[in-house]
Amino acid sequence: MSKIILDEKLIDEILTRGVEDVIEKEHLKNSLLSGKQLRVKFGIDPTSSDLHIGHMVVLRKLREFQDLGHKIILIIGDFTAMIGDPSGKSKTRPSLSEKEVKKNMNDYLRQASNMIDIKKTEVRYNSEWLEKLNGVKILELLSLVSVNQILERNDFAKRLKEQQSIRAHELLYPIMQAYDSVVINADLECGGTDQTFNMFMGRTLMDRMGRTPQDILTVPILEGVDGKEKMSKSLGNYIGVTDMPSDMFEKVMSVPDNLIIKYFMLTVDLSQDKIEMISERLKSGENPRDIKLDLAESITTLYHNAKKAKEARGEFINVFSNKEKPSDIEEYKISKNNISLVDILAEASIASSKSDAKRLVEQGGVKMNDEVHKDIKEVIVFKGGEIIQVGKRRFLKIKI
Repeated sequence: MSKIILDEKLIDEILTRGVEDVIEKEHLKNSLLSGKQLRVKFGIDPTSSDLHIGHMVVLRKLREFQDLGHKIILIIGDFTAMIGDPSGKSKTRPSLSEKEVKKNMNDYLRQASNMIDIKKTEVRYNSEWLEKLNGVKILELLSLVSVNQILERNDFAKRLKEQQSIRAHELLYPIMQAYDSVVINADLECGGTDQTFNMFMGRTLMDRMGRTPQDILTVPILEGVDGKEKMSKSLGNYIGVTDMPSDMFEKVMSVPDNLIIKYFMLTVDLSQDKIEMISERLKSGENPRDIKLDLAESITTLYHNAKKAKEARGEFINVFSNKEKPSDIEEYKISKNNISLVDILAEASIASSKSDAKRLVEQGGVKMNDEVHKDIKEVIVFKGGEIIQVGKRRFLKIKI
């Protein structure tokens, strides 16, 4: 068993920095100071194969507890993913196939290792116990929870008001997640604020089954680069942990200025004192862009390395500030020298389809050798060496 760290000042910081709420805070603090190794639960349904830095907010908090010497229990919801978590959803969430779940699980664990020590983590799959539940046991669990209690949750209440469908299996989801806490005997469950109801259900079920209810720690939801919606791959406002360094750097630079401090707080490892210093720099009138450059370099370093982050910073300054072109432009080979820009964009997968390529050209988003080309029917005779630019950051050098 890892040595338990009992530094009260450090524990206080962990329970406040980047934290939305703690239930029961005094009980949890006393438990952390008791010297007992706590079992800290975090559940994830592998609904996607790609993680973004919004997912990493709670994983960072888990690592802090791991660094204190406590045991992280990572619940992979391979069973519950096939139900679909209704949290925050305005309609029934599609269920996943077993094959999709297994693929996503492998990718998730590999990417999560960027933040937590997987070797020291107890990884469990909730199919291990949920598939074994028989009808009698399910009825027993259902008898411990009222339908009223479940329907009071915000997303269900909203759907009822708007006369949107709520499927019976969705009502089971929070009970299944709560049962996970019973099985693994969780002392603490961590999650985003959108999971508060499900985690409270864990407390309820544990109490009614004669267990000590788990404490709860919630972290804020991180807005995406649009500054409005929760970071989400489906909304296209995400910064993926597997993004290329230059893409990751540029995405961070597009984060609205009013979220700079929140991003420093939730996405990188800086002390509270340093974050307060950054806040003072902003208040004093320093250009937010300069501070954002440091943020983007810190995030890119975390998921790549310092060398690649510095290169990405230099590239960004050259391309976006000095209006220069990247130093290493991707070459694209064409087999014939007379071809339209539309065909090149589609074939090089810069555009998702020919119709998307036509839209980019018609909207003036495509340049060749710094000259805008807006005619979708134009056939260009290439000599080789021409540079095609799409938007601000995509470049191709033509090779015959």
